[in-house]
Amino acid sequence: MKIYTKTGDKGETSLVGGTRVSKASEKIEAYGTVDELNSAIGVLAASSSEYADFLKSIQHKLFNLGSILASEKNLDFELPEVSQPDIVILEKEIDRISKILPRLKNFILPGGSVLSANTHVARCICRRAERRVVGLREESYEILVQYLNRLSDYLFILSREFLRIEGKNEVIWQKD
Repeated sequence: MKIYTKTGDKGETSLVGGTRVSKASEKIEAYGTVDELNSAIGVLAASSSEYADFLKSIQHKLFNLGSILASEKNLDFELPEVSQPDIVILEKEIDRISKILPRLKNFILPGGSVLSANTHVARCICRRAERRVVGLREESYEILVQYLNRLSDYLFILSREFLRIEGKNEVIWQKD
């Protein structure tokens, strides 16, 4: 199979189901941002042996999420899912890590280490993906928004956890 088809050379692409849409459409922007997030999480997974498996499981869920966004409605086959149990898994991991970390008393700046900073970059991409999906105004995407919202919370906690593992300090925000 060739990697190039030339069918997108005029600025259009196909949704799963065959409908042609502009590459500048809100739907394409949403699942493109999810793809960008998945790549950023891939960097984290490649950088952390301790969290690689969990991060890879998130990547699989993001592929599911992207395939849902990339599809037409009313297909005659089932798409992969993102469901409430997936959100619960994130919440349990957030709670588990939170018990290990010191209580947060101040705002912190992204950084402290390359791995922590990259986790904050992924968190910001996740927030952008969430905004893009919200912008589609599809009631059926509510679970996707919830997953992305919880994932950004997880990435925030994970950025702090990476600093703890590396023995580095959080960078406290100084007002002036």
